[in-house]
Amino acid sequence: MLRGKRLAILLEELYDEFEFWYPKLRLEEEGAEVLAVAPEKKTYRGKKGFPAQADLSIGEAKPGDFHGVLIPGGYCPDRLRRYPEVLDFVRRIYEQGKLVATICHGGWVLISAGIVRGKTLTGFFAIRDDLVNAGANFVDREVVRDGNLITSRNPKDLPFYMREIIKFLGEKA
Repeated sequence: MLRGKRLAILLEELYDEFEFWYPKLRLEEEGAEVLAVAPEKKTYRGKKGFPAQADLSIGEAKPGDFHGVLIPGGYCPDRLRRYPEVLDFVRRIYEQGKLVATICHGGWVLISAGIVRGKTLTGFFAIRDDLVNAGANFVDREVVRDGNLITSRNPKDLPFYMREIIKFLGEKA
């Protein structure tokens, strides 16, 4: 269903293993190419110590080469938002109307990229105040789609999150 689609999934230290690997493998099952993009092209460790290798550094990744970007949770969003290149990459994909999907703490990257004002989003309950203070309308649901933004709360929501992502990508043939 997703042959020919190329997606970036962001990666940094202490990523949530479920929120990185489940979407990556599920999208690959659908035929998409999913590349791990990180500040550096190296191996990163998840919260439980599981390794993931970056396929591209953020300097090598060009927004025009991708149909969207996924941002897993864990502690990696707090690290990712410190890189202007990461924020620019996410912002440019968003501005091009392509998929921007986050789960759990991933909303922090959206806040720092300046793309949440006036949007309806969800995320891990602990970042609710951060999203609201940045101008988002926070709702507590398994998955929320507002335009080309798709957000979810936590690993239990992954089936809902992935169905919405696959649906969005299928609509953008």
